[in-house]
Amino acid sequence: MIAKTVAPYGSWCSPITSDVIVSETVGLSQVLLDGEDVYWVEMRPTEGGRCVVVQRAADGEVRDVISSSLSARSRVHEYGGGAFAVADGTVWFSNFCDQRLYRQGPAGPPVAVTPAGAHRYADGILDRPRHRLIAIREDHSRPEGEAVNSVVSIGLEDGEEPDILVSGSDFYASPGLSPDGSRLAWLSWNHPNMPWDGTELWVGALDADGRVASKELIAGGVDEAVFQPVWSPDGVLYYVSDLAGWWNIYRRRSGRVEAVTGMDAEFGLPHWVFGQSTYAFERAERIICCYCRQGEWHLGRLDTNSLELEEIGTPYTEIRSVRAAPGRAVFVGASPTEFPSVIELDVKSSETTVLRSAGKAGVDASFFSIPEPIAYQTEGGLTAHAFYYAPRNRDFEAPPEERPPLLVMSHGGPTAAATSGLQLPIQYWTSRGIALLDVNYGGSTGYGRSYRQRLDGQWGIVDVNDCVNGARFLAARGDVDDDRLVIRGGSAGGFTTLCALTFANVFKAGASRYGVSDLEALAKDTHKFESRYLDRLIGPYPEARELYMERSPIYAADRLSCPVIFFQGLEDEIVPPNQTEMMVDTLRTKGIPVAYLAFEGEQHGFRRGENIKRSLDAELYFYARVFDFQLAEPVEPVKIENLYP
Repeated sequence: MIAKTVAPYGSWCSPITSDVIVSETVGLSQVLLDGEDVYWVEMRPTEGGRCVVVQRAADGEVRDVISSSLSARSRVHEYGGGAFAVADGTVWFSNFCDQRLYRQGPAGPPVAVTPAGAHRYADGILDRPRHRLIAIREDHSRPEGEAVNSVVSIGLEDGEEPDILVSGSDFYASPGLSPDGSRLAWLSWNHPNMPWDGTELWVGALDADGRVASKELIAGGVDEAVFQPVWSPDGVLYYVSDLAGWWNIYRRRSGRVEAVTGMDAEFGLPHWVFGQSTYAFERAERIICCYCRQGEWHLGRLDTNSLELEEIGTPYTEIRSVRAAPGRAVFVGASPTEFPSVIELDVKSSETTVLRSAGKAGVDASFFSIPEPIAYQTEGGLTAHAFYYAPRNRDFEAPPEERPPLLVMSHGGPTAAATSGLQLPIQYWTSRGIALLDVNYGGSTGYGRSYRQRLDGQWGIVDVNDCVNGARFLAARGDVDDDRLVIRGGSAGGFTTLCALTFANVFKAGASRYGVSDLEALAKDTHKFESRYLDRLIGPYPEARELYMERSPIYAADRLSCPVIFFQGLEDEIVPPNQTEMMVDTLRTKGIPVAYLAFEGEQHGFRRGENIKRSLDAELYFYARVFDFQLAEPVEPVKIENLYP
């Protein structure tokens, strides 16, 4: 055995570099099946964050479906998803630049099938008998007021103005045709609800022209969140609902609603993006599904007659985008030591095959820190959850008496969740000797509706307490150095980060990525989808304006006394740059060490490889200067104002 090099935490040399992260990894989403072929979307940082529809043919050949000048990315709700549909080798996709729908056949150039204009499309499905697509449209053509959402039909080739099938609600999602084409299902919801608060599932009877002749409310309401309605091959409508406190599978059969599963587990996800799928029919009698229990995902085989659920053993702890066809299922899966990959499952043998991996870094697993699920006591005697990553590097160890710095991560959303699949950006830190705690604070998904609702009226309090108490728990356990506790987060996680740094005296430094600092500004200046999100998280605006001011870090910046680094996309419409810049100016004036990196061309979340690389390395450099440890590799310096030798 080769002796390890002894070096301080933070100073370990790691093969997991920012170059490896951006050059060797892609994002994988929206798996679809078309006969024997498998399709998915790849987000490629090395191509400026371009989203590419990729096909894997039955013979194993993999090819890009769309040309290098196009990007399959919808901007409906700003977060997009559900950007393409496919049938018989022809793909219809939403192009990011102009948001028009295009048709791409097996050969020839792409053809626009929607007219130019201020419209966006997502969640398209094919209606073969009527030679049309049915999709969600977001209309931004009005000079004032909110965008208008509706369910529309679109001719496959004519390029004419789409026809509106369903309208009147603030939001729509998940259109689905019954196998005989006679009925259309869809989800809708209205302000101030978000789709994980309460949605309605409707079914409309279609007339001879394909229009909705009548409609019936099937499930849902203001206090029931319905997710992913799907028609079975024999014409029964299934869906996921949190009616009993957990997202479980239900069905509407013979005019009656029946519970199909009844577990303390989540078969659903927050509807941030379109096109998500946690279950699919392999045949009428069998569903292949995934479900989350205690923060980790499992794969299952569900008999629709006996309602027995059999777990399928796999190494994957993060599973999404489940699709199925007779004899097989395809999904995106990841484990603590394996990149997210497009996986094919043989339903009979339960054997899996990797069709495409998101990464090919060639890093030995001995450099990977394995997440430890932890539960700890937080405010009010409640329990909070997190994943703890201890420092790990096969070539290095720290001096025996030293404890590592701890980087607490507050995820975005805030209605979202930390997962345990391999994430190189996390291993970037742990392989250098920095411990990391990925917190599923109250309000996170994966632990039932009541856990999710802990954040109602308490954003900036419950999430902060859970991050603080997680750090204290690890410090008391002896895992980390309580004098080097750091918190970082992006978007809503950036708000949690700034609140923790402002209102709690625990963390010694922080990093905010496009984080919210002014709640009032966010309430007044954001897009339609989230324009009433804060009604539940904080309170109705402007009635609760005083509370908005009280919770906003920008108005209590005089209480902030530790260094912070900020990262911001200059085209961000969800958290506009002025919010970050106001916070930076305040710290600059106060004389607190501060750094600010702004990126041209980036929106909400960084997609360009060079910016992902720069922000990671800049954050590492910032901590090295603040905590005075030497870096093992050279990193481009960052200008840190008010930091003196």
